[in-house]
Amino acid sequence: MALKQYHNEMYLADGKVRPHYEPFAQWLSETPPERIAQDRHAADLLFHRVGITFAVYGEASGTERLIPFDIVPHVIPAERWDVLARGLKQRVTALNRFLHDVYHDREILAAGKVPEDQVLGNSQYRPEMVGIDVPGGVYAHIAGVDLVKNADGEYYVLEDNLRTPSGVSYMLENRKMMMRLFPELFATQHIRPVDHYPDLLLETLREVAPRDVESPVIVLLTPGHFNSAYFEHAFLAQQMGIELVEGQDLFVQDDTVFMRTTQGPQRVDVVYRRIDDDFLDPLAFRPDSMLGVPGLLSAFRAGRVALANAIGTGVADDKSLYPYVPEMIRFYLGEEPILKNVPTYQLRDPKDLAYTLAHLPELVVKETQGSGGYGMLVGPTASKDEIENYRRRIVDAPERFIAQPTLSLSLVPTFCGDALSPRHIDLRPYVLSGNEVRFVPGGLTRVALREGSLVVNSSQGGGVKDTWVVD
Repeated sequence: MALKQYHNEMYLADGKVRPHYEPFAQWLSETPPERIAQDRHAADLLFHRVGITFAVYGEASGTERLIPFDIVPHVIPAERWDVLARGLKQRVTALNRFLHDVYHDREILAAGKVPEDQVLGNSQYRPEMVGIDVPGGVYAHIAGVDLVKNADGEYYVLEDNLRTPSGVSYMLENRKMMMRLFPELFATQHIRPVDHYPDLLLETLREVAPRDVESPVIVLLTPGHFNSAYFEHAFLAQQMGIELVEGQDLFVQDDTVFMRTTQGPQRVDVVYRRIDDDFLDPLAFRPDSMLGVPGLLSAFRAGRVALANAIGTGVADDKSLYPYVPEMIRFYLGEEPILKNVPTYQLRDPKDLAYTLAHLPELVVKETQGSGGYGMLVGPTASKDEIENYRRRIVDAPERFIAQPTLSLSLVPTFCGDALSPRHIDLRPYVLSGNEVRFVPGGLTRVALREGSLVVNSSQGGGVKDTWVVD
């Protein structure tokens, strides 16, 4: 595909710099290449020193990797961000309403707006949650919404992450790194801050505590240091001033959660959990789980502890239900969606299946339960053998897949070696829902570092950039 088919975030079609990138472009042209190379090296050293790594499962070469960081930011004009912010708030509000509905009155199913079997038969639908009232009706307190910009210059929602979305620590550390290395860039323009995210997150978690608690005790529950996002778990706990705990540090007595401390048991009111539903409580879900807390579900059902995110949120971010989010917005809010979905083929539908099988080299096919960039087929970059192998998987279980057109993800100049080259990006803003919906301006920009690649996930060779919302 020719580069002219992509939207370049920094340059217009005639090669001129877009207005919101002009201060950075000027700095880039005036800064000696030696200083840029020196600062890029300094950034790598600092990330190593701080320990900003992620784990890659199944790699014999070692589990920890440094996430590649690029100093060319992804710049968004404030007026564009303000529209995005309204769309994000609208979308996450509707998704929370949907979650409350499917675990209570199921009005959207009765109205035929969403297929009942795709909800109630979904592996992420938790019958244990039926009839449970969660504080404020909020299920997804922390959401990561993946956005891409197509060749038309419009943003599209690629997917909603409502279970245990990760990556926010990189957003915060990227900004800290840029401000430390290039303070002059922040002195000459107004770049909206993101460093208050931990304060907003803590405020959100406090708001969802059981009503009878004035000063809630909050903990972050991690699967442990072998988890790919363990750095982030430790980072966020430290930033919020709360305890980082593993399942063995907690126990349940009389439907109340307690933390083991050197001073004796301490009641816990809110658990920010970074463990998947299946492993949260061996008495309710997987009995072989060594990561969770026996009895946690019963304490949650009794209203004695809040979980963020709530159990059962995964049904709303399942890729087979993603095509219905615009209808959820219309149904619950009576509004037209501000943010567009990517057109999606449901392979459980015979017509969509036939079209997809006939056009596999042109499409992206995903598992409905997939994440992290794994289990995907990117038709335009796949070999004939890969396409045929994937075709067999689809034919065996078409209901497990969706397909989408291959989007022309927008480009941002990125240092590859010592030279700048255009690379594809996406954007993950983080949306917090408590008594109100909050977020910091921007989010995590992920970049596909391999030339021509559209897969931005760090586990698949992607890197990260700082995201600037500029006034």
